[in-house]
Amino acid sequence: MSGDTKMIRPDYSQLANLPAALCTWYESGHRELPWRRDPSAYHVWLSEIMLQQTRVEAVKPYYERFVEELPDVEALARCSDDRLMKLWEGLGYYSRARNLKKAAAVVEEQYAGELPADYERLLELPGIGPYTAGAVASIAFHIPEPAVDGNVVRVITRYTADRRDIRSPRVAADIREALKQVIPADDPGTFNQALMELGALVCVPSGAARCTQCPVREGCRAREEGTAAEIPFKSSPQKRKKEKKTVLVLRDGRHTLLHRRPENGLLAGLYEFPCMEGHRTGKEVLEYVEKELHLTAVQIHPLPDAKHIFSHIEWEMKGYMILTEALHNAECYLAVEPERTKDEYPIPAAYRAYAEALQIHIGMQKASEG
Repeated sequence: MSGDTKMIRPDYSQLANLPAALCTWYESGHRELPWRRDPSAYHVWLSEIMLQQTRVEAVKPYYERFVEELPDVEALARCSDDRLMKLWEGLGYYSRARNLKKAAAVVEEQYAGELPADYERLLELPGIGPYTAGAVASIAFHIPEPAVDGNVVRVITRYTADRRDIRSPRVAADIREALKQVIPADDPGTFNQALMELGALVCVPSGAARCTQCPVREGCRAREEGTAAEIPFKSSPQKRKKEKKTVLVLRDGRHTLLHRRPENGLLAGLYEFPCMEGHRTGKEVLEYVEKELHLTAVQIHPLPDAKHIFSHIEWEMKGYMILTEALHNAECYLAVEPERTKDEYPIPAAYRAYAEALQIHIGMQKASEG
């Protein structure tokens, strides 16, 4: 199949057949999810941000805990950065949480703590793009705006046999414009959720599409042509850059040493163990500990190698456990009791293997991180 993004735009006229069938199917038996119990604007917004790049089952416990502690926009806006990161710890893509707080501050200041019932104003908030704005507008405020995520792109490209490269922003933009013409004005939220649900449960991304279970299979061009397995077409991504790191788990019996990452960039503002670039020998590590950290090492033990994959970078890590004489706070470093990391010091899942070696609690379960 060609991946030329200049291929012909498909005929979208058949999309007019979707709303009635999909809404009936959705109402007859959709999944019961925590954020669907009370689809307020805050709940829809929070859940959609959490669900970006993260599986539904992984999100559920995070969502429940987050809403329990931060039940509204005001609470989110006033939450400390460290506590926010602890609540998010393990979900990955931490910029999502930072943008949530930034947006909450704007909503507090400009909209009296209530998300605006206006698609264009929602788009102006930090971290909210066309998909999230469409989801909040349609589900919470019943505004007829499409919400086009990966599931919806997959459903519509198969339904219309659209063979264009979905890495092209033009494809999602075309789908959004086409859905805007058919989205039911009286129940846009149900229609959008039905499309998402169809993509998650029936027109699935991995394995064969479950066409026999599809409520709109009769109009699907990919099913008719036998090309569902080939659509959507997605060109190969750029290769990830590989970085080698040596992670130092330093302890003095009561404390471990942590470093806070810069406020910008990858894993911004989170805490990590001291690291050295490249894969280092035990001798090099001891020299670094004594000359750069000004600590006296007593023992050193290698830890298992670990790997963590971000969206564009892959970390290949070696690790060492180093027992030292008394740790102390120093420039850029904090000596903390390991148990305090449970509530106070957010450590990203990239360091899970080394945190577990020190028996540090760093999150409820592993979720994708970028």
